[in-house]
Order: sequence, then C-alpha cells, then structure tokens
Amino acid sequence: MAKKTRKQTERKPALTTRPGPERSPLFKYLPAAFLGLVLLVVAVTFLQQQRQIKEALSVTDTVRIETSKGEVVVEVYPKLAPITVENFKKLVKEEFYDGLKWHRVEDWVVQTGDPLGTGEGGSSETIPLEISRVLKNRRGMLGMARTLDPNSASSQFYVLKTDAPRLDGGYAVFGKVVSGMDAIDQLTTDDIIVKATLETESPE
Repeated sequence: MAKKTRKQTERKPALTTRPGPERSPLFKYLPAAFLGLVLLVVAVTFLQQQRQIKEALSVTDTVRIETSKGEVVVEVYPKLAPITVENFKKLVKEEFYDGLKWHRVEDWVVQTGDPLGTGEGGSSETIPLEISRVLKNRRGMLGMARTLDPNSASSQFYVLKTDAPRLDGGYAVFGKVVSGMDAIDQLTTDDIIVKATLETESPE
C-alpha cells in the first residue's frame, strides 16, 4: 500500500468568515412599531365605525300603531334602511295599513300589511332588498316580509316576538318597537291595525 504524501495528508486551514456590518439597534424595534401602528389604525377605524353607527341610530322616525290589543310605538331608521323606511312611511301617510289584519300570528312572529288578509297580497310597488349590518332580527324588531325573490317586498312587515338570527342577511330589518310589546304578544289573527300614524319625522 502506497504511503500518503505530505501534500495529501496536510489539512487545509479552516476558512474564517468575516463579520458583516453591524445592524442598527433601530431594526430590532421595527416589527413592534409596525404592529403597534396596525393596531392603532384598527382601533381608530373601529371607533369611527361605532360613532357612525351611533349617529345613524340616533336619526329616527316614529310611527304609532293602534291595534285592537293596544298601542304600539315603533321607531324606524332612515339612515340605516333609507329605501325601506321611505316606503313604510309613504304607506303610513296614505293610510294603507288602517284596518288591515294581523294575518300571521305565531309564537315567534306576527305579520301584517296584506290588504287581502291571506299573506299573498301587497301594495302596488316593490322595493329592493336592503340589508343593514347593524340591524338584526331580534325580539321587537320590524322587518319586511317577501317572497323567494329578494326584491319582492312591498307592504307586508313582521314584528319578532323572539330572536330569529337565522333571518339575518335575508330580510330587511328597518325598525323596532319602543313601547307596546305587550300588545304585540297578545295579538291574534282576529286583530287589526286600527290606525297607523307617522308621529315624528327626522329632517332630510
């Protein structure tokens, strides 16, 4: 066996790495500063949205609905559901609802606004579906009834006796009962709207 020469057995010296330039201490704080900035923007945006929602909810029109079980006062929100509210107020002013039956009465909802009294009728005009991310289907809220066509609401509206979150995103909620839920809870299909009156209207 041949002997290894010195050249073959000599080990090459280990390579040394030269240190790079030192990073500024500022770089260590950049990620935290960026995260803080993002959180600040999110917080400011959230507060602005909450202020806008509060302002929108403060603009209301009031309708008094006299039923054969007592008076119900509702407030509607023209800033949050302008098309739906304008349609509702127009029908109230025209006395469209006066004398109409509460044709649907169930343990969770009551419904009216059908001149036929069958649930198949309505007014002469339909309105597009208007969904508010603020107004939800909860007890005491008013919403527009419709067919399978999302843009088929006209005059029929419902009042919820219990929460119905399953309806969120599919029906236009536009107001709520501020007094008279005891009358709503007592309604039967023999009861009617005696008189609906627009009591207060927000300025344009």
